[in-house]
Amino acid sequence: MKIREVIVVEGKDDTKRINMAVNADTLETRGSAISDEVLEQIEDLYDKRGIIVFTDPDFSGEKIRKIITEAVPGVKHAFLNKRDAVPDHKGSLGVEHASPDAIREALQNLYTEEPDAKPLISREDLIVAGLTSGKDAKEYRRRLGEYLRIGYTNGKQLYKRLNLFQISPEEFKEALEYIKNEDNY
Repeated sequence: MKIREVIVVEGKDDTKRINMAVNADTLETRGSAISDEVLEQIEDLYDKRGIIVFTDPDFSGEKIRKIITEAVPGVKHAFLNKRDAVPDHKGSLGVEHASPDAIREALQNLYTEEPDAKPLISREDLIVAGLTSGKDAKEYRRRLGEYLRIGYTNGKQLYKRLNLFQISPEEFKEALEYIKNEDNY
């Protein structure tokens, strides 16, 4: 599988793992404190080849996504489910622990930001679905993030991410039916 866009990852171990799964070029941020130089490189590569942000499913990974999204609107995102990023030994979650199959699946389910698009899912939809409050809200958001491959979010972030990636009401409804069916977990 050849990837045209440049994949932005956090470090060299992520690059090694990506290259085990696909034929792609990567750019490493070297942590969550992204330098102006790296942001300029990302902007340049976005214009020339396109960018896929593929960070760890943790706080630092989300911080990197946010920084890049603010600097370069319209980038593509690949998300790895937390269960696919667990190390075999001691350590933290990361792309470097994912199987080649999990990486390929994430890269086949990309989302492109549409920052100026009209919201398709309302805050009321999230409330009615039990995704913003209640005893099961956190678990439902986790399951929804995994099913839609958009990562885990809190209620406020979920609203933003569903609409940023233009998840349709039909996709949302299908995901809700799936996650609330206990037989699927």
